[in-house]
Amino acid sequence: MTFSPESTLTNALSPLEQIISLSASDMKRVDTCIHDSLQSDVVLINQIANYIVSSGGKRLRPMLLTLCAHACDYKGKDHILLAAIIEFIHTATLLHDDVVDESDLRRGQRSAHAVWGNAASVLVGDFLYSRSFQMMVDLDSMRIMEVLANTTNTIAEGEVQQLLNMGDPEVTQQRYMQVIENKTAKLFEAACRLAAIISAQPPEIEEALAIYGNRLGAAFQIADDVLDYTGEVGTMGKNAGDDLAEGKPTLPLIIARERCNEKERALLDAAIRNGVVDNLQPILTIIEKTDSLDSAMAIANACALEARQAIGVVPGSPWLTALEQLADYSVSRDR
Repeated sequence: MTFSPESTLTNALSPLEQIISLSASDMKRVDTCIHDSLQSDVVLINQIANYIVSSGGKRLRPMLLTLCAHACDYKGKDHILLAAIIEFIHTATLLHDDVVDESDLRRGQRSAHAVWGNAASVLVGDFLYSRSFQMMVDLDSMRIMEVLANTTNTIAEGEVQQLLNMGDPEVTQQRYMQVIENKTAKLFEAACRLAAIISAQPPEIEEALAIYGNRLGAAFQIADDVLDYTGEVGTMGKNAGDDLAEGKPTLPLIIARERCNEKERALLDAAIRNGVVDNLQPILTIIEKTDSLDSAMAIANACALEARQAIGVVPGSPWLTALEQLADYSVSRDR
């Protein structure tokens, strides 16, 4: 049966379901590539890598790469391997993040470090990074190697920047945005740029897709940080207030701190410094009083709009429609 992108975009499906349906064939191939590439002679590596990779999640970054490749009318198969590489890099960052943050939950289940310990989680994260670079060699492209080498380096810088920000109530919006630019938006950007590169697109299309990915990643991260104060473990896969419990001054807290009175600021500062919140309600009250969640979401919406506007130069297609819908979804979801 011939696969028709147009046939999947029906009014009976929600925008997210349309996107998932449109990319389903590619993502099945990506999943196969991921599992084939995880094989190791070391049993523990197989156990932990498969545990984290198979634990759910939206597979947003690899899906984004496949969507952009089709939006560029790509006819080859390298987008599948590249999508798997992007997912390996992302998964490695999750393993390292959970160790640094001491997070016990990831995607609604026990994190790898909670099951196997810190040392094993860090080392398997290193394995995923190194395996991703082995896979890059198969593509035989210095340009792809350059983009991904720069991306992984930037992500590492973002992780260190976030570590420096933890427990610091003086973190500004500028410092916060720099962290999500490096730690989150850069991998989204790379996924979209790589799709343009393998499709041999002109510089203006490559740059447009890179900007789209960057702004989309920022929108997703800010929305995640807002959901940390509004979501529930059943939908978010983590506990509400986890960011604060880890001493992370994310955008809602930063805005609240700028707007609250001196007594309230002292309460927020103590919570950020101590990284322990026995009773989240007083914090939530300050956040609500200062309209911090709405203000943070306004910034996320601006990022999503920038993403949409960036791809105005990309030719129309069902794949472009999916990219536009993904920008809308980034700021309208509940998990």
